[in-house]
Amino acid sequence: MVTNKPKHILIAPLDWGLGHTSRCVPIIRYILSLGHIPLVAGNDSQRSFIEETFGNIEIIHLNGYNISYSGWNMLAQMGMLSQMPRILKTIKEEHQWLVKLCGERQIDGIISDNRYGLYHPGIPSVILTHQLQVRTGLGNIPDRAVQILHYQHLERFSETWIVDAQGIPNLGGKLSHPSSLPAHTTYSGLLSRFENDGEPGLESDSAFSPLVILLSGPEPQRSTLSRILWQQAIHYKGKVVFIEGSDSVIPPPAIPPAISYYKRLTDERLAPLLRSAGMVICRSGYSTLMDLVTLRKKAILIPTPGQTEQEYLGRHLHKEGIFYCTKQKGFDINAALNEARMFPYHSPALEGAYTIYKKVVEKWINKL
Repeated sequence: MVTNKPKHILIAPLDWGLGHTSRCVPIIRYILSLGHIPLVAGNDSQRSFIEETFGNIEIIHLNGYNISYSGWNMLAQMGMLSQMPRILKTIKEEHQWLVKLCGERQIDGIISDNRYGLYHPGIPSVILTHQLQVRTGLGNIPDRAVQILHYQHLERFSETWIVDAQGIPNLGGKLSHPSSLPAHTTYSGLLSRFENDGEPGLESDSAFSPLVILLSGPEPQRSTLSRILWQQAIHYKGKVVFIEGSDSVIPPPAIPPAISYYKRLTDERLAPLLRSAGMVICRSGYSTLMDLVTLRKKAILIPTPGQTEQEYLGRHLHKEGIFYCTKQKGFDINAALNEARMFPYHSPALEGAYTIYKKVVEKWINKL
């Protein structure tokens, strides 16, 4: 119960795809249920998603980082090192934006999902992250150097909330469970926009029908994978649900009757399609993984090339027997499905991890 006047909470997720935005949905929903007032900051794509999800909620424009993952020059892509100067410039600019906003508006608390400039010296500021042990792909020494820099940025915030279960089992492995943690750290549990839909996923059948292809993530790699999977999906002997994950795409000129094609779906329309899926083919983005686990779905993961976090998560969860993982290069739907039939899928016991955030959020708001 809310005993004091409503608090104004700024929530600003990162713009790399919609994963960071979608995983903020349960937090926004819970803040509303407590009688407080969320203000969401994001770009046009994030605005569209939030408006579809919540309807009448205040959204303020904030430019994104606009990171891309190219198919060439893979070494330079490792750990986003090639784009670090632009990232640091954006961090500085968004911090200046925040200071100006807080001078104009009543902001009682700030929740930043992986946006490192949204800390304020006079306002309690939280950063959400699941990646504390950054993987550069260049070895232990560069990994350690980047981690030190990362922790320096995290410690500008009042608190760091790690989006994972604290013990074993967990989802993030070494990414979210490094040998040492930054100060003021709390494990906030897992977050999924589907946590409250009230219906568990159905067990996958041996025919993997329907096959749901769920695309996401930054360009140009989203489009690259879309082309690969579409050319194979049109020849697949079975029902396919193909979800582009982008409003800006041009639909194919001819869509076979066995394929249900969508550019992007609201959560209300996406949830039943995922629940009924015989198999999901998707990226190994962390937010997607959290959704799949809470729905108890089997999946074939295709990490974004050069995105070392996704590559680690794919390998880790494949080794744990939670999801089957394969590479984008040379991907073949039929071969992957044959391998998946022999894969020892098991669901991790993480049901309780999807409610932990409520206590964390409420405790923090009560201190504002």
